[in-house]
Amino acid sequence: MAAGDRALRRGGRYCASGAIAGPHVELDLRTLYLHDLALHGATVPLLHLFGQLVAAIENGSLRPVVAATFPLEELHAAQEMFIAKRHVGNIVIQIRV
Repeated sequence: MAAGDRALRRGGRYCASGAIAGPHVELDLRTLYLHDLALHGATVPLLHLFGQLVAAIENGSLRPVVAATFPLEELHAAQEMFIAKRHVGNIVIQIRV
């Protein structure tokens, strides 16, 4: 949470939905309570939230962070990037039909 907490303004929410960097993090609780932050875990979102998420992406109010885009033929390179854990954002695989 170290990098993410600096990006949050007072009263912000940090939501974790994966542990690509590992299951353990260093967290100074003072950061959490002195800035009135909320920490949430998300495994399976409520069904109505998915529609809201898609709408926010479509109308441009939310822009996913994309670390890299690979064609399907370069899936191995994408997997290597994922395993290296040095990226920020999503790794996109393009499938052409």
